[in-house]
Amino acid sequence: MSAAATTLDIAPLIPVWAIGTLALLALGMTAVGAVRRLNGWLWRSLSTLLITAVLMNPSLVEEDREPLPDIALVIVDRSDSMEIPGRADAAEAALADLRAQAERDPDLELVEAEIGNSVDGTRAIEAIQSALAGIPRDRLAGIVLASDGRVHDMPEDVAALDIDAPVHHLLTGNPDQGDRRLVIVEAPRYGLVDEPAEFVIRVEDDAMTGTATLTFRVDGGEPQTARITIGTDTTVTAPVEHRGPNVIEIEVEPGPEELSLINNRAAVSVTGVRDRLRVLLVTGEPHNGARTWRDLLKSDPSVDLVHFTILRPLDRNDSTPVDELSLIPFPTRELFEERLEEFDLVIFDRYRRRAIMPPLYFDYIARYVDNGGALLITAGPPFGQADSLYRSPLAAVIPARPTGIIASGGFRPEVTEAGERHPVTANLAPTDSEAPWGEWFRRIDATVLGGETLLEAPDGGPLLVLARAGQGRAAVVLSDQSWLWARGYQGGGPHGEMFRRVAHWLMGEPELDEERLSAAAFNGELIAERTTLADSPPELELEWPSGRTETLDMTPTGDPGRFSATTDVTEQAGLVRLRSGNLTAVTALGPLNPLEYANLQPTAELLEPLLRETGGGAYILNASADTALPGIRRTRAGSDASGRNWYGLQRNERYIVRGADRMPLLPALLILLLIVAALGWGWRREGQ
Repeated sequence: MSAAATTLDIAPLIPVWAIGTLALLALGMTAVGAVRRLNGWLWRSLSTLLITAVLMNPSLVEEDREPLPDIALVIVDRSDSMEIPGRADAAEAALADLRAQAERDPDLELVEAEIGNSVDGTRAIEAIQSALAGIPRDRLAGIVLASDGRVHDMPEDVAALDIDAPVHHLLTGNPDQGDRRLVIVEAPRYGLVDEPAEFVIRVEDDAMTGTATLTFRVDGGEPQTARITIGTDTTVTAPVEHRGPNVIEIEVEPGPEELSLINNRAAVSVTGVRDRLRVLLVTGEPHNGARTWRDLLKSDPSVDLVHFTILRPLDRNDSTPVDELSLIPFPTRELFEERLEEFDLVIFDRYRRRAIMPPLYFDYIARYVDNGGALLITAGPPFGQADSLYRSPLAAVIPARPTGIIASGGFRPEVTEAGERHPVTANLAPTDSEAPWGEWFRRIDATVLGGETLLEAPDGGPLLVLARAGQGRAAVVLSDQSWLWARGYQGGGPHGEMFRRVAHWLMGEPELDEERLSAAAFNGELIAERTTLADSPPELELEWPSGRTETLDMTPTGDPGRFSATTDVTEQAGLVRLRSGNLTAVTALGPLNPLEYANLQPTAELLEPLLRETGGGAYILNASADTALPGIRRTRAGSDASGRNWYGLQRNERYIVRGADRMPLLPALLILLLIVAALGWGWRREGQ
């Protein structure tokens, strides 16, 4: 609906500063005439005023105006914290009330926007600025935010937002209701394997004091419990059991009042690292492959190598004087009795039993393996003879028994069916389009007692056997010819990669385990992967953050021993527990500890600086069906925009001019006659 309006318009014919300058000069001369009582000064003053008025060019403008409605912006919080019962209903009631107000008031439009979920919490200011980008700021009547007030992007300087309209906060939820929550105060990102990691946690409870029971799980394993004091920072420890991510879940028992149990749980991912992988390499006698093993281990920056080569055993006599020998004694007592547990891996390379080490030390090494250590034997001819290491207490952990036969002649090692599945040798065998591996020329025949044979000779004789022994691991390479691959003989073979994998498997690298379950969430999907030596894996059991369970079948990926399962993620953020057979895994949907759930109590304090800056108000909406909503008033710009039980949306009175008629206030002919008359009368007065 259009309306007429008349206004006075000034359109100077020359710049205003020029008009002002001329007027001041004329008035100055008039003042001089008045002081000196010159005849005609009054009429000259009148003519000056008329000329000034003409130069200002005043006119009356009658406009045909079309009023523009004001725009109210309503932001509704749809983040996960609004799913607490009653909050979303209160926000919907407030939105419906604003819609009804906009329908009743033709001078008010409503623009609606939402705050969605984000890994960075509730981004209320971001939602406001995004919505304001499409609204003319001079038509903004106000901003109404229906939220629990837990916003996470409030700027330090709210004035910088430049919002020239009241912002009102309709607080959903009861701020007086109690809630228990678990807070991770400090948590390490990295920890040393087999060393405890320290965390500082705090349990906050608005309804009680005293103590509460905490439950810990590492990678979904067996729970451990402890009691801590509510409201006090408490240091707790959890073991870092392996390299890579160690997911530690912490949960506190429910309190007497709870808004949600989601913030009673927290999780921390600690990346396990080894300080240094300490390897002891004992070469029984000089041979062509001794330096190859040394170079392989020294090339790994994570390995700290201690290497001894026995150049002259005690049972060999020669004429070299003792004072001319440049050898050091082999520190057997220090290595195998005092410091054995400091090593992550012990390697015997072509070692034969001699008088250097008493049988008791071999028993120490066997116990070391059984308690979690690692042993690698690279066998040469001595392994199949009477002074073999197998004829010692080490036989308890060596996975292959020599038959006494030493086979010679050229052959090409082959990957077994188990080796194609095992991560140590998977994808290493040459394809049809690749050159075959180079030949070896000697192997020590043996009977496999346990574990998995990954490499074999064409006649089926074992070449590489890996096995678990107690809590530790052991491996035996039944040939001393692998160094030919490192030298590139006949094209060589994957010496560096294969035996690097062997060493790291022995030292417990999780990615090389033959039975492994892992999972990750990407782009709304949960992808679980299973590595196994079996033909098919057990079914996959899922436990979602809500407690809902689901069972999935795992399908082959195309690579031997690899299976996967994929499902859509429909749950809220949190931890998913997976189980396949006796293997468990834990992965997170979104961040481990979502900022959205850190504190679920509604509050008006976070938005209060913005409300104070813009003149808005905060109003608590009850969660019941008969929510008492504050009234809505239209106020003038600059007046109070909030009251005890009402909030205001300002009137901006903006419009579009559809047409205009201009009528000059000083008709040219009439003004010209008046100016001539005034000047003439003044001239006449001066001549008298």
